[in-house]
Amino acid sequence: EGPRRPGGESAAGTGPPPTEAPLGSPRKRPPEAPPTLSPPGAPELMRAFEGSAAAAGRGLPRWGWRLCLAHRFAERRKPYQASDVSAADAVKHLGLALRYFRWWYRKTRVEKKHPFINLFNSQPLRQIYGCPLGGFGGGTITRGWRGDFCRWQLNPGLYHYKTVIADQFTVCLRRKGQTVYQQVLSIEKPSRLQEWNWGFCGHYAFYHALYPRAWAVYQLPGQDVVLTCRQVSPIIPHDYQDTSLPVGAFLWDVENQSGEDMEVSLMFTFQNGTESKGDRSGGHWNEPFCLEKDGRCVRGVLLHHCLPVNPYTLAISAREKAGTTVTHLTTFNPAGTGQGVWQDLLADGKLASPPGEPQAPQEGVAQRGGHRVPACCFWQVPSLVRYTRFFGSRGDACPALSHYTLSCYQAWEEKIEAWQRPILENSDLPPWYKSAIFNELYFLADGGTLWVELQPEDPAAALGASLGLSQHLAVLKEYGRFAYLEGQEYLMYNTYDVHFYASFALAMLWPKLELSLQYDMAAAILSEDTRLRMYLMSGQTAQVKLRNVVPHDIGEPDDEPWQHLNAYLIHDTAAWKDLNLKFVLQVYRDYYLTKDSAYLRDMWPVCQAVMESELKFDKDGDGLIENSGFADQTYDAWVVTGASSYCGSLWLAALSMMCQMAQLLGEEDARQTYSAILAKGTAAFEKLLWNGKYYNYDSSNSTSSDSIMSDQLAGQWFLRACGLGEGKSEVFPQSHVLSALKTIFERNVMGFSQGTMGAVNGMRPSGVPDRSSVQSDEVWVGVVYALAATMIQEGLVQEGFRTAEGCYRTVWERLGMAFQTPEAYCQRRVYRSLAYMRPLSIWSMQLALERRAAGETRAPPASSEASDPPIAVSP
Repeated sequence: EGPRRPGGESAAGTGPPPTEAPLGSPRKRPPEAPPTLSPPGAPELMRAFEGSAAAAGRGLPRWGWRLCLAHRFAERRKPYQASDVSAADAVKHLGLALRYFRWWYRKTRVEKKHPFINLFNSQPLRQIYGCPLGGFGGGTITRGWRGDFCRWQLNPGLYHYKTVIADQFTVCLRRKGQTVYQQVLSIEKPSRLQEWNWGFCGHYAFYHALYPRAWAVYQLPGQDVVLTCRQVSPIIPHDYQDTSLPVGAFLWDVENQSGEDMEVSLMFTFQNGTESKGDRSGGHWNEPFCLEKDGRCVRGVLLHHCLPVNPYTLAISAREKAGTTVTHLTTFNPAGTGQGVWQDLLADGKLASPPGEPQAPQEGVAQRGGHRVPACCFWQVPSLVRYTRFFGSRGDACPALSHYTLSCYQAWEEKIEAWQRPILENSDLPPWYKSAIFNELYFLADGGTLWVELQPEDPAAALGASLGLSQHLAVLKEYGRFAYLEGQEYLMYNTYDVHFYASFALAMLWPKLELSLQYDMAAAILSEDTRLRMYLMSGQTAQVKLRNVVPHDIGEPDDEPWQHLNAYLIHDTAAWKDLNLKFVLQVYRDYYLTKDSAYLRDMWPVCQAVMESELKFDKDGDGLIENSGFADQTYDAWVVTGASSYCGSLWLAALSMMCQMAQLLGEEDARQTYSAILAKGTAAFEKLLWNGKYYNYDSSNSTSSDSIMSDQLAGQWFLRACGLGEGKSEVFPQSHVLSALKTIFERNVMGFSQGTMGAVNGMRPSGVPDRSSVQSDEVWVGVVYALAATMIQEGLVQEGFRTAEGCYRTVWERLGMAFQTPEAYCQRRVYRSLAYMRPLSIWSMQLALERRAAGETRAPPASSEASDPPIAVSP
């Protein structure tokens, strides 16, 4: 390995081409033939790579999302906007538009707050993002795949999209006491910091992501040196301490393939600020620090950003050891030419640390040798987020966090590798899936996540006991309160109709956070907010929150989450048909995975309360609820009337799970009651909706009531995920389930864009997408992953993988939406809501595969042409 000394530094840094030709990147390309470095299935992303086999990097896994830094995505899309609304829809929703504008103006111009959905400021597609840095709940910083720090969430839930050009790594090579090469490791050529050597040739570098780690590999043209930068965040399943830390580590491996000894310096420059308005408020300052503990010495720079609201401290540091010297500057002008800092490093490979600071002994890097340099980036926000339990809340935790990170990163990586290994080494799983299953987890950290400690004055401290939730307080005290956004553009916390899909990731990997979220939701269900407000779709006034009804969300980041519920005000969601049912389904699923009987006992009366509220939607007493003629479920722009396959299947599944819970808890009278309703409802569901091949969208006899909905078996999906839905617990006839899934695969998947884009939400029997609403002809990535899981559960394994693969290929390889997976996209032109919660449902596919490997699911049907390879179980 081979770095000599990293230069830790604050303020800002980036720069253009050098004045001396030998120090720049030679434009002559090495003669070696390019190797095949792309993971199977994604050759287009690596086609531009022209480095040699020596540039394969150190320690990269075989699987993940990999692309050359010279890659350019050919297809550009735009966000769904008002101009995309059809004339018919525009007339239909004119009242909504006027009411929304009045509300938006008051929110943004009068109250000076962020609207929960800003229809006038959708984020444009920037095809640049990579793995975010940081754990859960303390904010995140995203470093793009080209090496730029470009998305900031230092105030959890509020985002700033700006590339800070000064935040860069620079390499300096010295041979025989002379600097022979100095280069910013960026392919950009900005107008600032002109004295720096910019424009690294992207053909000689590539990026590899397998969240929570990422690798950037640079082959320095003409120098026989390969740099591998490994980025690590402490995202570790079942770890409720380190996963909360707002830190990221960069581990640099330097390989010297030349025949000469050399010294290598790596300079990390970072600006105190994010190019936002707060940068101009003044008073920000930087200071060096040094912390020696347990035989390890860490040096770095603290960057204090002194905003009037939510100030923070950010730090960069490196570990000093034999053969590695850490030097620093605390300031330079990121808006200038950068000549001072560039020439400082160029002169001797070091930065001009203050006089009198001790320096480590300097050693050269042997020919064909190597060296590893760990550095880290971390930040601290002065709020009672989870990590303060372990590092204090006084605002001085950065040095300790730095030392801890640079002492623990190896243990973190060992745990990450042990977690991921069973999936990565399973040869029966397709390569794209191995990338998708881990990389989609980015949203748990980067989804505006809050993870806060329960405070004594918090109303929840006494609320749980008063509501009969015996374990509520204990769970919140031990594991904190957890919330994440519906999306980076849809600013509502714990949006419950969407969390229904996404919750598998938490329930499988951090189950205590899922239980904490559920306890908070139970308390919210039993609460009431009697304030009145006008809802934008109908223009009618209604109560903010009714008792014994599941809220849509628990608030927004620009207000008081958990205290002010239901930030969403397009519909009055007390009339929605899916929210109550999704609570029941998740309660049983959580019990099924955790076997926590105290949790089940606590939740039982809450489940009874929401089911009682739901029963009022069975208007004709046939045991089946009816939809009310508006978009009264998670598809909030797709009208549904009467009995429906989506809400009806959820209702029947919830009744089945109520029977199971009643039996487990010895509640025989309740079991008989729910069983009787289930028997009637099942008969009505089959009579009203089954058409011989699939379940109709609804029973309204409208022109689109017989559309093929990809999500029509949502209830069966959850039943089978919980070991139910077959044998004595069968709700939907197996032959009907298989027929419906095969119809969906034939029409919604293979009949839509030649099977390359996943499943369209609605398809007409004639073979064209259902365009009766703005959502029926969309593809919802999270719904597609859930559909794929349903197929796998029923033995249609090949069909399931083919269905989900279309979404992954479209989002990650074709459209350049890596680490910003959207809620929806259409066949052409547009997408909607970048960086969304629902795609975390891919973990329901993993649960289906694990149960299948354990022999807990039915064998594939004899008539299926799907291959059915054995699937290894991951921990």
